Amino acid sequence: MFDDLSEKLGNVFAKLRGRGVLTEADLKEGLREVRRVLLEADVNFALTREFLERVEQKAVGTLQVKSVQPAQQLVKIVHDELTALLGERREGLKLGTVPPSRVMLVGLQGSGKTTTAGKLARKLAAEGKRTRLVAADVYRPAAIDQLETLGKALDIPVYADRTTTDVVKIARAGIEQGERARDRVVIVDTAGRLQVDEAMMAELVRLKEAIRPDEILFVADGMTGQEAVRIAKGFDDALGITGVILTKMDGDARGGAALSIYGVLKKPIKYIGVGEKPDALEEFHPERMAGRILQLGDIVSLVEKAQAAFDADEAKKLEKKVRKEGMDLEDFLAAMRQMQKLGPLENLLKLMPGVNAKMLKDAKMDPKRLKHVEAIVLSMTPGERKKPELLNGSRRLRVAKGAGRPVSEVNRLLEQFREMQKMMKKLGGGGGKGGFPGMPRMPFGGGGMFGMR
Repeated sequence: MFDDLSEKLGNVFAKLRGRGVLTEADLKEGLREVRRVLLEADVNFALTREFLERVEQKAVGTLQVKSVQPAQQLVKIVHDELTALLGERREGLKLGTVPPSRVMLVGLQGSGKTTTAGKLARKLAAEGKRTRLVAADVYRPAAIDQLETLGKALDIPVYADRTTTDVVKIARAGIEQGERARDRVVIVDTAGRLQVDEAMMAELVRLKEAIRPDEILFVADGMTGQEAVRIAKGFDDALGITGVILTKMDGDARGGAALSIYGVLKKPIKYIGVGEKPDALEEFHPERMAGRILQLGDIVSLVEKAQAAFDADEAKKLEKKVRKEGMDLEDFLAAMRQMQKLGPLENLLKLMPGVNAKMLKDAKMDPKRLKHVEAIVLSMTPGERKKPELLNGSRRLRVAKGAGRPVSEVNRLLEQFREMQKMMKKLGGGGGKGGFPGMPRMPFGGGGMFGMR
């Protein structure tokens, strides 16, 4: 997500930082580079011009302040302006006071609308809001089947009626069912087309008038750049959308849609889809996203992921045990499984300040490494996990065969584990300040244990 944009902006600011004192000519040259990068990312031309005018106006004054590093101050100004361009502040769903609240998803075919409906329903249900899906896409083959399959997998009820193509009738019946079941939210998945047409818009307008939705969310493919903005404007003109969900942001998205859509429509981006898994829907925070783009990190999101993923009771037991008795491979395996709940390590490292896509590529991260490490530890006997010193040559060979990995990997893991034990003794057994809430403070990031070599 924004990897190319982030890397190019990082290079621009690295050059400016290398000059130390900046002249006005240096500033103009740097902003020309920023302009080129934004236009290459398919950001709206008029928005790019206005953005750079504001940045230049604020930045010229900083050149006169000798106590402030101009390049660093320029990054701060760009960060603030990027935040404003992305929407200034987080805007969540505006649900009605009388349940069930009605959320209507609209967009073109292929934007990921049905999948997003399932992800959003799962997210709301996880927040304690009873949610129901309504299958109102009666034109696309297998659309109803897809939504029902998603609902079953996520344990979310789905209302569907294959006896009619009257979407108003279907939506009303689904909402009535939600009222009887005392649902908090009903999400209506509407039909899309390959392109905007009058018939589709007329149907959506009728549906809007019939169900009076609390939210009309436009679902856009984030990889389509400014085209997504143009299509969103068409939907907004006809329906008055209340927000946007950008999908496929984990793909080769240049960033043009995300950086343009709020500036053009003044409608907030509420969520972004960052993968195919059911939980791959993130709340959109403009300030945090600006930080990610400029490689300033997003520690708040990292901590939130940790708090949501970790089993607090298990983590406390583990930390207490490690503090008292030291760490063995059983403890290591338990901690590693907690870490795996956070998702791919590469995605977590991207939230750390200063980490960019090029660094991760150069580090040769192996996403399968965690599974390999787990297989090796599970191939040991309980006694060997408790006392790794028991693992002589023949035992290591047996473990390697059981895990389907070379003996060299077993040897490397044990060597790195010994180094970890030494470090933890110096740190007083883990825990304390600086770790994730509820997790022992363990040096998971180093060496090649988790695929960074």
